[in-house]
Amino acid sequence: MNNHFDYNQKFDSFLSQTLYPELAPDQQESIRSIAFNHRLSFQEFRQVVEAARDLNMWGEGSLAAWWQAQGSGSSLQGNQLKKHLLQNLQTYLKELKSKPKIYPENGLPKPAQREKYNVVTEASDKKIWGMCPVASEETVCCNLRTIDAVENCAFGCSYCTIQTFYSDKFIFDAGFAEKLKSIDLEPDRFYHFGTGQSSDALLWGNRDGILDALCKFAADNPNVLLEFKTKSNKVRYFLENEVPHNIVCSWSLNPPTIIQNEEHFTANLNERLEAARLVADRGIKVSFHFHPMVYYQGWERDYPRIASRLTNDFSPGEVLFISFGSITLIKPAIKKIRKLGNSTKILQMEMVPDPHGKLTYPDKIKIDMFSSMYHSFQAWHDKVFFYLCMEKTSIWEKSFGYVYGNNEEFEKEFGAKTMCKLAT
Repeated sequence: MNNHFDYNQKFDSFLSQTLYPELAPDQQESIRSIAFNHRLSFQEFRQVVEAARDLNMWGEGSLAAWWQAQGSGSSLQGNQLKKHLLQNLQTYLKELKSKPKIYPENGLPKPAQREKYNVVTEASDKKIWGMCPVASEETVCCNLRTIDAVENCAFGCSYCTIQTFYSDKFIFDAGFAEKLKSIDLEPDRFYHFGTGQSSDALLWGNRDGILDALCKFAADNPNVLLEFKTKSNKVRYFLENEVPHNIVCSWSLNPPTIIQNEEHFTANLNERLEAARLVADRGIKVSFHFHPMVYYQGWERDYPRIASRLTNDFSPGEVLFISFGSITLIKPAIKKIRKLGNSTKILQMEMVPDPHGKLTYPDKIKIDMFSSMYHSFQAWHDKVFFYLCMEKTSIWEKSFGYVYGNNEEFEKEFGAKTMCKLAT
């Protein structure tokens, strides 16, 4: 009786330190039973709770059913049985993560769409621009600068790190246009600015005059390449207004399977490519980012299909650059994904640390995906600028067959080739 009472107190102390309160009642009951039957330690309890959460998000069945099946088939008892089950659980999870994930034919259930009506315009003393947050000498980087036109994004991409940075409000800066004017740039130096880091660049259209202000910034600074990166098809502004020549509209692309299951509430692939075609028809340069590429069953067929469509639907003269990148997760994002508990397979992957301490795919998977896609664009190799985002030297060499000596050399080559093409 005392032992039971003592463990009851211990169990209660575990709860607030784990995702247990976020689990469904039936999952809570089954894990409580497992914990009491095997007198799980805190670390063991946390492992079991996270496993239950992951299996449920991935659509891979319930932990309770797996645990019961494993236990009934073993002759072990007591601590030996507990150790056996926990080891088998880690092996099972590792097997699921090491294989290409398989999405259900009808797709995973969609999460509830976030309200985007909590939109506010606020005066702020925050700086609106800076270096790309992942710029580093540890990887080959393009030295991108970012402009935060809006804080927060109303899309629902499962892997997005924006969800870890901001509150539920969508914030426009009341002094945005004036802050743009105050950015001090060297007139003879090339700069690449992107606007799709703190929110999707085109999701909000010209609300609060943000596109007007950004296009004026580009017009006032002809040594700047200003990039609008999006997963939307909201290009009306660019079809109805004269815009400076030194802008580029870029689309993040993924196969329909990934858009359906992991990039919720975004434009579908056809809509993105149709929007890009409309922009290109206006004489505005376009670009494409295969970032993040996702390792799943069928990737080696589906990604090259998009490459084929691009080379058929666009001329290389219309495309400034194409980049490749992979899933890269910071630990707070992983924690947030698990807390939300939405149906997603994004964490069903083998994770290794990258040079920045973030978690990403093993090198072999990256090299396989990047080299496959680079080869798919072979006809464009000397006509379009290709690069990898946030990858180390060895990945470049094995994927592209070359690498830049340093970030300054990369930036210089990028600037020379893109600005030359803008002039044509």
